[in-house]
Amino acid sequence: MEIAKTNARQTVPEPAAGADLYVDEREDQFTRERLFSRLRLLWQQRRFLIRCTAVGLVAATLIAFLIPKQYESTARLMPPDSQSTSSLAMLAGLSGSGGLGMLAGDLLGIKSTGALFVGVLRSRTVEDRIVDRFDLKKVYGMSLQMQARQKLEERTAVTEDRKSGIITITVTDHDPQRAAAMASAYVEELNTLISQLSTSSARRERIFLENRLTAVKQDLESAEQDFSHFASSKGAIDITEQGKAMVEAAASLEGQLIAAQSELEGLKQIYSDNNVRVRSTQARINELRQQLRRLGGKAEDVAVDGIEKASDTPYPTLRQLPILGVPYADKLRRLKIQEAVFETLTKQYELAKVQEAKEVPSVKELDAPAVPEHKSFPPRLVLMVLGTFCGAMLGMVWVLGQARWQEIDPQDPGKVLAQEVFHTFAARIPWVSRNGAGEKVPEAEAAEQEEKQANVKSAGAGN
Repeated sequence: MEIAKTNARQTVPEPAAGADLYVDEREDQFTRERLFSRLRLLWQQRRFLIRCTAVGLVAATLIAFLIPKQYESTARLMPPDSQSTSSLAMLAGLSGSGGLGMLAGDLLGIKSTGALFVGVLRSRTVEDRIVDRFDLKKVYGMSLQMQARQKLEERTAVTEDRKSGIITITVTDHDPQRAAAMASAYVEELNTLISQLSTSSARRERIFLENRLTAVKQDLESAEQDFSHFASSKGAIDITEQGKAMVEAAASLEGQLIAAQSELEGLKQIYSDNNVRVRSTQARINELRQQLRRLGGKAEDVAVDGIEKASDTPYPTLRQLPILGVPYADKLRRLKIQEAVFETLTKQYELAKVQEAKEVPSVKELDAPAVPEHKSFPPRLVLMVLGTFCGAMLGMVWVLGQARWQEIDPQDPGKVLAQEVFHTFAARIPWVSRNGAGEKVPEAEAAEQEEKQANVKSAGAGN
């Protein structure tokens, strides 16, 4: 008895495992039949799908050729090394790794010259100058400066390569000539603004020397006019040389006077006072004495302040020279000091200008912007391919969606509600009903009937 029960258990299969296998086979068969029915439906609607694909191709072609062409002009800049980039290089050298040096620069907040240039190019000052220079408000059809500036930002790309430090400026415009001109204008405005806003020590020194030179030049001109007026009014051309010349002239006159007096004494021993030679010698002695008096001056010719001179002589006398020497030397010393200061400052000013030219970061243009020869947008072939694909996909979605809609039970509440909503809108939009959007396609109905018959057959075979 136990043996019979054991054999019965071995020969009778487990109903649960067999039922699951049977259900899986039915589901796979139903899925394949459903897939093939959908493919058959698409094949039956191939003409409609071809029309949708053609419409998509035509629409994409029109869009691709109606979109205005855009051209890109690119300028590449290689900024010079600055103190910050030198610090980064030192950190990289000490760490033995360029990446670690860059990371240290980021952590310490050290910015490179390239980052400075990118910030200047993105500044409102540069953008406003570009907008005004090319009248971009009229070009872009904008009424406000802010709108034109935002449009310019959208059409301008400024990037920096962190490894090489090369800055790339890309300008997009409908006119290739204007695109190249705008890219070049960015470089020019960058140079101009960097030079104006430079805060280097050489620039500060140059500005200080420039202001100081202006003040010293005014002082020098004042000293020159003062000295010139004093020398011309007093006849003091050169007090030292004048004094030496007048002393020599006085000594010469004094010697001539002594010789004439000796000659007169000798003549008086021989001739009387009315003799011609005696009288002529006496007249020459009187003239020499008068010249000596004019050369030496009188005591009353010198005023208390020491700057007056005899009215009958064009030059100061020997009595006036020592008194005129003090103000003359003071004015001459002031003039010499101003000349020396002006000369020294001029030399330092020229050196500061040279040093400023070395320290001010200047832009090195690696690639000059060229006039683009080919458009950068739109990609017409890509748009045509995408339009064709979208047309085909929309046609397939329409056919499959319509078939799925017809499979729903007409008494389904959702379908009834959707039909009511559709008919309500269709009554307000006449062209929807004229296009037959709510009508069934005959081929779709035939496919639906075939699918139902196939489902009935498969259900009968399973039973």
